[in-house]
Amino acid sequence: MQRSREKLEREKMDEQNRCKRKLRVCVATCNRADYSKLAPIMFGIKSHSDDFELEAVVLGSHLIDDYGNTFRMIEQDDFDISSKLHTIVRGEDEAAMVESVGLALVKLPDVLQRLQPDILVVHGDRFDALALATAAALMNIRILHLEGGEVSGTIDDSIRHAISKLAHYHACCTRRAEQHLIAMCEDHSRILLAGCPSYDKLLSSHHKQDYMDIIKSWLGDKVQDQDYIVALQHPVTTDIQHSIKIYGLMLDALISFNKKTLILFPNIDAGSKEMVRVMRKKGIEQHPNFRAVKHIPFEQFIQLVCHAGCMIGNSSCGVREAGAFGTPVINLGTRQTGRETGENVLHVRDADTHNKIYHALELQFGKRYPCSKIYGDGNAVPRILKFLRTIDLDEPLQKTFCFPPMKDSISQDIDHILETQSALAVDLGGTNLRVAIICTGGRIVKKYTQPNPKTFEARMQLILKMCADAMQDAVCLNCRVLGVGVSTGGRVNPQEGVVLHSTKLIQEWSSVDLRTPISDALHLPVWVDNDGNCAALAERKFGHGKGVENFVTVITGTGIGGGIIHHNELVHGSTFCAAELGHIMVSLEGPECSCGSRGCIEAYASGMALQREAKRLHDEDLLTVEGMDRKLMEPITAAHLINAAKLGNSKAEAVLNKASTALGVGIINILHIVNPSLVILSGVLASYYQAPVQQVITQRALFSTQSVKVVSSDLEEPALLGAASMVLDYATRRIY
Repeated sequence: MQRSREKLEREKMDEQNRCKRKLRVCVATCNRADYSKLAPIMFGIKSHSDDFELEAVVLGSHLIDDYGNTFRMIEQDDFDISSKLHTIVRGEDEAAMVESVGLALVKLPDVLQRLQPDILVVHGDRFDALALATAAALMNIRILHLEGGEVSGTIDDSIRHAISKLAHYHACCTRRAEQHLIAMCEDHSRILLAGCPSYDKLLSSHHKQDYMDIIKSWLGDKVQDQDYIVALQHPVTTDIQHSIKIYGLMLDALISFNKKTLILFPNIDAGSKEMVRVMRKKGIEQHPNFRAVKHIPFEQFIQLVCHAGCMIGNSSCGVREAGAFGTPVINLGTRQTGRETGENVLHVRDADTHNKIYHALELQFGKRYPCSKIYGDGNAVPRILKFLRTIDLDEPLQKTFCFPPMKDSISQDIDHILETQSALAVDLGGTNLRVAIICTGGRIVKKYTQPNPKTFEARMQLILKMCADAMQDAVCLNCRVLGVGVSTGGRVNPQEGVVLHSTKLIQEWSSVDLRTPISDALHLPVWVDNDGNCAALAERKFGHGKGVENFVTVITGTGIGGGIIHHNELVHGSTFCAAELGHIMVSLEGPECSCGSRGCIEAYASGMALQREAKRLHDEDLLTVEGMDRKLMEPITAAHLINAAKLGNSKAEAVLNKASTALGVGIINILHIVNPSLVILSGVLASYYQAPVQQVITQRALFSTQSVKVVSSDLEEPALLGAASMVLDYATRRIY
């Protein structure tokens, strides 16, 4: 009886072992880029040999000498390659890509039939991956697709989504990609939000002590940390000629920028041969500032990107991996359009000369941005291995699509997004300090006002306290604050967020870095600009300037200021005083201005100038007329002057006529220089000046500009709205 029980137990254990067999996983890699994402998974599978059996298939550009024979790095990582398939038809044009897919489809069935994998792991959006997914789906092999649901540009989107429809399981990188897959009717239970596998490696290894040895081995002994550029540009298959043009302009800009540059050869897509030809025609491989290479091991590439002064090109690495280090990135062209990006990415969509790219290099090179983990937290591989263990091979192989309804998600409601995405706007005035929470549509959700302290320390403390209070309220009000915009008087360097020097109304406010303390305290991006420029930005987004390519905003308040929008962009000038409209001189011998000069518009037409003239008339007992209501101790203001003129006071009328003429002549000068199609008057005096200024333009301007309309702004809070518009336009995506 004892022997019989032992026999039954052995048979039971054998049956359990048969039921719990290893999952045979085939990982197919096509190029150096996808191997950086697949290698961490392969190492994970190999380290869990009790659960998995790994088969590695290598094809595509891995096996081409011109692209570095990168299959060798797979062998160096001690992986046994089950099969090598030469699937690339050379030619580097559209036909060659199609023929390569066909050749892969011819060769893959024999390999898959021999290996008999339970599941095939396919990555990304390459044409080779499409061949793999097609072959596996037709041969009833389950497919796990990595990085599906993302949006970039070119033909890659179509290929990626096609692979997603063929795949049975998905391991995606971001919440938005997960939502896209659900919207594509994929089964939510078969979607894993894992993060990018390459982040597992780069987040754990990019702080190596020997990083300078790696940098010097590629760029020479003289190169310094953050004093070189990494360039990687691929062809755009849907617009090859344009991508070749952009590539040539990038090389010209890099040559002019005169920094050590590590440039990688483009991938094997159609157009790459022409790009290499452009590179060689410009002598890049012989240029002392350049090192051109076909391949860099991923571990070393991480170090090079992490410590670069800037990365430029259109590689997905720039918008994905580089964000984890805060490395500045210039993304060229349309290849990554739609990708989720961090603050470190500056987009240059198009360029006719290399000047725009050169300027982008000036803006980005040497900066450091907050580290972004949009694409992963370093724990993707454990999640994927756990997900693989849950796959039930007894489940029906036939895919089922989850047609409507898609999973309810508030993030898919665009109206809700427009309401909840908000900006924190700060207006630093001479009298009051104001902070407001403003939503995307321009609605002021909540506003805070405090008297502006006189000292620098007290002013900064109050700004930080009011912003912190507003942030707390924003949570209760269901407002997601994207960043902080600051509007202040005086001359501002918006690139650095520094007030260079301010107006006399705001004391102790010169050479002040506003961006750093606010950003450090709130952990948000911060934009700073002059109040006149902010008024122009407010009109562009919310007011009369919406949809107008060229217009000028003139603020008529205590002083005279404004902003110029030219070709939809704000004009700052070389020293950030391009729109000091109040200090346009209209007379050589006019009244003294607050700037120290004479005859400026501000000296004639500002609220302070009108108040000065009103006091003069009052002192001469020439201001008051019959019917004019004024309290005995009430201070004299510009409003009294305007009221007296309306009641027929000829002296007051003469002062206002001179002020209107001075303002009109100044605006005519603007019309003759920048030739806008619209003039917007903002501020407390706008409604009064609108008609007289329009008349001066009609009488005195050149015939070609006499038809330019002058309108009065409808915006009640242009400074706050302009500060908010900086955030709302650029917080989630900075477009150059």
